[in-house]
Amino acid sequence: MNANSSRPGTPGAGRPSPTLENLASAAGVSRSTASRAINGGSKVSAKAQAAVDAAIVALGYTPNRAARSLVTRRAGSVALVIPEPDARVMMDPYFAAVITGVNEALRGTDLQLVLLMSRAGDDSARTLRYLRGGHVDGAIVVSHHRADDWVETLGATGLPTVFIGRPWDTGAGIPYVDLDNFEGGRLAARHLASLGRTTLASVAGPTDMTAAVDRLDGWLQGLKDAGLQPGPVIHGDFTTTGGAAAAGRLLAQAPGVDGIFAASDLMALGVVDALRGTGRRVPEDVAVVGFDNHAIQASNGLGLTTVAHPMVDMASAAGQLLVSAIGSPGEHMDPVVYPAELVVRASTVP
Repeated sequence: MNANSSRPGTPGAGRPSPTLENLASAAGVSRSTASRAINGGSKVSAKAQAAVDAAIVALGYTPNRAARSLVTRRAGSVALVIPEPDARVMMDPYFAAVITGVNEALRGTDLQLVLLMSRAGDDSARTLRYLRGGHVDGAIVVSHHRADDWVETLGATGLPTVFIGRPWDTGAGIPYVDLDNFEGGRLAARHLASLGRTTLASVAGPTDMTAAVDRLDGWLQGLKDAGLQPGPVIHGDFTTTGGAAAAGRLLAQAPGVDGIFAASDLMALGVVDALRGTGRRVPEDVAVVGFDNHAIQASNGLGLTTVAHPMVDMASAAGQLLVSAIGSPGEHMDPVVYPAELVVRASTVP
């Protein structure tokens, strides 16, 4: 047999691709029934759906997505926008959890997930052009910064959008899913104070992210509630390296510190490394509380007391909100805020 030949009815060298009419004929159904079967229509019998599915395989039929989008006005995909450098997205387990959760929400739909990693400047402009170009039916934005203009730009496009994490501008009415970060910071302060720790400091997150600001505000309120004076606050970048560097500056400023709240588990791991590097014991000399409850928190052999951050569940909830927004454009959706919970482990109580 000639290597370029193909089985009857399938596209091959010199053969045109099968049309919808070819598919309908092969399945023994009308053209409209074949179209509904391909596009997920509800008025298709199980027998007709099975016949169309079999014909698609037999013919090697590929739907014309452009034509389909004209009929359904849907692109069949949603975007997950992460305005962070590629290296951080690849190394921080938070983003893997977010992708897992969003995919879980889309599992029962025909929507595919498109990952867009966008930084400031040209990258964000290119990403916005893509989002405006009709390539996706909606977008989820995560890990946004104060300088990002996603609320304004995406709000102006009318593209259904959901934020994971409270956006800086909540007046735009864009729905979001978040954790009660303020209460999480307050729980950390109350816990350390309850252990009799009195010289407390924090390695906080970036000042241009709402989660970091809310966690620090809650921490300061918790200290006030406990009647303690606020200690040093050094800002990090939510990475282990950044946490270690911030802890080094903190210890130089306050060598007598006996409790540290790090605004992420990754930074807390860096804090623990820095403490051990100076001969300090955790928790005997310095108790440490993190934030996120990542599985990675145990990687240094020390169970980390931390604030639980149900990342997969939150991302799944964001995906469900977006699916609803796509199906009911213009409908108001209230934010979803998860309660904070402290998980106590050996970094504060031996």
